[in-house]
Amino acid sequence: MANRNWRPQTALVHGGTSRSHHGETSEAIYLTQGYVYETAESAEARFKGDEPGFIYSRYANPTVDMFEKRMCALEGAEDARATASGMAAVSAALLCSVKAGDHVVAARALFGSCRWVIETLMPKYGIDATLVDGTKQEEWEKAVRPNTKLFFLESPTNPTLEVVDIAAVARLANSIGARVVVDNVFATPLQQKPLELGAHVVVYSATKHIDGQGRCLGGVILSDKEWIDKNLHDYFRHTGPSLSPFNAWTLLKGLETLPLRVRQQTESAGKISDWLADHSGISRVVYPGRKDHPQADIIARQMKGGSTLICFDVKGGKSAAFALSNALEIVKISNNLGDAKSLITHPATTTHKNLTDEARAELGIGPGTLRLSVGLEDTDDLIEDLDRALKAAV
Repeated sequence: MANRNWRPQTALVHGGTSRSHHGETSEAIYLTQGYVYETAESAEARFKGDEPGFIYSRYANPTVDMFEKRMCALEGAEDARATASGMAAVSAALLCSVKAGDHVVAARALFGSCRWVIETLMPKYGIDATLVDGTKQEEWEKAVRPNTKLFFLESPTNPTLEVVDIAAVARLANSIGARVVVDNVFATPLQQKPLELGAHVVVYSATKHIDGQGRCLGGVILSDKEWIDKNLHDYFRHTGPSLSPFNAWTLLKGLETLPLRVRQQTESAGKISDWLADHSGISRVVYPGRKDHPQADIIARQMKGGSTLICFDVKGGKSAAFALSNALEIVKISNNLGDAKSLITHPATTTHKNLTDEARAELGIGPGTLRLSVGLEDTDDLIEDLDRALKAAV
């Protein structure tokens, strides 16, 4: 099906669909490893790239191809590659872009595994990295070296929901011939368009909002076709971080309801953040829809809405944060996010536990910090659950 200039709700139902001769309504799951060629000449032509078609599902698969095309229609990207997980997407996007002797600048507010790739994995291959406060443009500028080839950031950040000025970082990157990779998970492709802001590559953990129902892992990398052909294609083909066809089908089903879910979750998160800000047991609330957000002016320029996530600090530190989490009934304790179920986690002991106390403090992660991923439950029920739990905790 040809992709037209559809709005997101339409593109996420129909974009990239390719039906077999059976005319199925729902996308088909092509659970196959390989493909049969009618002639040896046809096999040769496909391997040479002279004939369209599939070769091996590690390279490409019809169901995975539909997911990639639908994500391109949503993101406004020329091309995409789907991966087995979000971290597979991050690792592939970064490692295929640099070589020994290159330098990477990254915002220090990153998911723990992303920081491990930047701080631990890359130096093993001779790639230097500098971490900066992503909210301060002057730090990006000071970190630049003659061999800087890549900038990496997530915005809003995990878990403190800081926002980086993507357009400003992209202008700096363009001035030195570097590329910008943005992890856009917390904003979702509905609330923020990094490519429109000047970023060159966007990555997602499709496990989060795109599936959004706790069913499967997945990731995706989106960019212009030239970059994917030149940098990512061979890396992807030979290292094999490919997405399974079944997971691709599950993610296609998730995309159909993504706007409905994100709209409801964002609206609910905004109301809950306001309620938390007025509670005497809470010392800090960070939410990208509130006027008191530290980067409210940037948010107004680059985001179409808030987030499904809230960061807040409970008075009383770790013991109070644990007591609150344990007292919740509707909200579940889990390090996942973007799910239909509301989930809460204590970053200092889960997603960011491998950082030093000093590094966590730099990021604004304290002993009483909690990250709440708002689900699809009734907003008033969630507020009542939090209110009861806070009374038991502080």
